[in-house]
Amino acid sequence: MSLLSRRGILLGAAAAAFAPRVSWAQTPAPFVQAPLPYAPEANEPHIDAQTMQIHHGRHHAAYVTNLNNALKDHPQIVAMGIVGMLAKLSELPDSVRTVVRNNGGGHANHTMFWQIMGGKGGAPGGDVGAAIDRDFGSFDKLKESFNRAGLTQFGSGWAMVTVDRAGKLAIVSRPNQDTPLMDGGRVLFGNDVWEHAYYLKYQNRRADYLTAWWNVVNWAEVAKRYDAAKAGTLEV
Repeated sequence: MSLLSRRGILLGAAAAAFAPRVSWAQTPAPFVQAPLPYAPEANEPHIDAQTMQIHHGRHHAAYVTNLNNALKDHPQIVAMGIVGMLAKLSELPDSVRTVVRNNGGGHANHTMFWQIMGGKGGAPGGDVGAAIDRDFGSFDKLKESFNRAGLTQFGSGWAMVTVDRAGKLAIVSRPNQDTPLMDGGRVLFGNDVWEHAYYLKYQNRRADYLTAWWNVVNWAEVAKRYDAAKAGTLEV
């Protein structure tokens, strides 16, 4: 080895030794909560602004923080992405599986939730309306079955409409922050029936909340999700 080469190695080692250490706190967190796509009061009077602020700014934010903290030493899991890690939940290490289930599921569910609200409700048209008529008989029948799923979900959880690559729809309910993503499925839209989603305005009247919620569904966004599902590009 030449003297020049040896000197270059030594200088490189010295530079590395004195280079600043980059900590987790100094790097962007891998999972990021998007801002609300509308003002917190956009869903008034059906969902109050304070509930939206607390729900998004505290509950959802906490899921993202907890997920990032739990996975800071697991870059191989982070690299799977939120959909990948939820789909392979059973393969994750015991030390993080429950945290990913609860907080990763919460992040995915809420990301979907904010996207499909902020609208004016009414009945959907286009391909989504046709799919609803085909798979449920009518929009009114969908609402009846969906509300029943939300009302009979014991404790905290979600009522959801799933969609497959063929565009077929189905109603499911899931406890806590579980999601059809954990079974390789995709969610077209869903409603959060945790008490923090409605208690300030509706107290224990979950049925009233479920009925009112339809007035804020953004069918244009649901239609985009439907098209993405059929194209195989729908994520959360």
